[in-house]
Amino acid sequence: MAITAKDVNKLRQATGAGMMDCKKALVEAEGDFDKAVEILRLKGQKVSAKRADREAKEGAVFIQANEAGTEAALIELNCETDFVARNEDFQALGQSIAVLASQEKPATIDALKGLSLDGTSVAETLTDAMGKIGEKLDVSKFELITGEQVVTYIHPGARIGVAVAFSGVNGGDATAVGKDVAMQIAAMNPVGIDKDSVDQSIVDKEIEIGKQQAIEEGKPENIVEKIAMGKLNKFFKENTLLNQDFVKDTSRSVKKYVSDELGKEATIVAFKRLQLGAN
Repeated sequence: MAITAKDVNKLRQATGAGMMDCKKALVEAEGDFDKAVEILRLKGQKVSAKRADREAKEGAVFIQANEAGTEAALIELNCETDFVARNEDFQALGQSIAVLASQEKPATIDALKGLSLDGTSVAETLTDAMGKIGEKLDVSKFELITGEQVVTYIHPGARIGVAVAFSGVNGGDATAVGKDVAMQIAAMNPVGIDKDSVDQSIVDKEIEIGKQQAIEEGKPENIVEKIAMGKLNKFFKENTLLNQDFVKDTSRSVKKYVSDELGKEATIVAFKRLQLGAN
C-alpha cells in the first residue's frame, strides 16, 4: 500500500523517530501503524545491544524538588557525546525521569528503571530513545534527599548538581543561603557535613598518610601519632562542609554563615552532590 506523508508524520509525532526511519518502518509494516511502532522499538533495542560496550560518559545532571521544597531527586543521565547531551529530547527525557523519581521515590536505580513513564518502563523508554538518538543512554546515578527545607542548584553546563537539606529554619526562607552553600559544595566537594559524618575508611586513610608524612619528615616516633591527629583535624576543617571557610566570606565558617543568616537553630542536615562521570 502507498505510504503517505501524513502517515509518516503521524508515526513521527507518536514516536519521535526521524522521518526516514518512520517511512522505512511503515513500508516494512505494510502500513500497519502498531507494527511500525514495534519495528521502531526493535530498532532501538538493536541500537542498545550494538552499543552495549560503548562508554556513555557525557550527559547531564537533573534535579526535581517537590512543591513543598522538602524533598528532591537527583539523577545523572548519560549519553556518548556532549552534542546529544544538549539535545532538547535528551533534556526533556532527563527531566521527566527526575520528576518521576521525585514522585515515586524508588529505593534503587533498578527500581527507578522499572517505574512506568507514560505507560512504558524507564528502561524501555531509554531503549526506545536510543533508536531515535542513536547513542547509548543510561541512568548511572540516583539520589533522594529530604529535610525541613531543601534547596537545589544546577551548576552551569549541568555537569554538577547539588541539593542541600536544612533543619531549624523555623518557617524562614533558606533559598538564598541554600544556593550559596550549594555553590560551595559544587566547587569544594566536601567529604561530609562534619567530622562525625566522614566514612571511617577515609579517616583511617588520612591518619595513615599523616603518620607516613611525619616519619618521612624525620619526626620523633613518640609524637608521630599526635602529628597525624593534627593533620586529621586540618583535613576535617578543609573538607567537611560546616567546618570549611565560607568561600564568599572566609572570616566565617559555613556553619557560622548559616546560623548568622538563618538563626542559631538552623543547620545543614544532609547534602547530595552529583558530578558527571565522577564516582
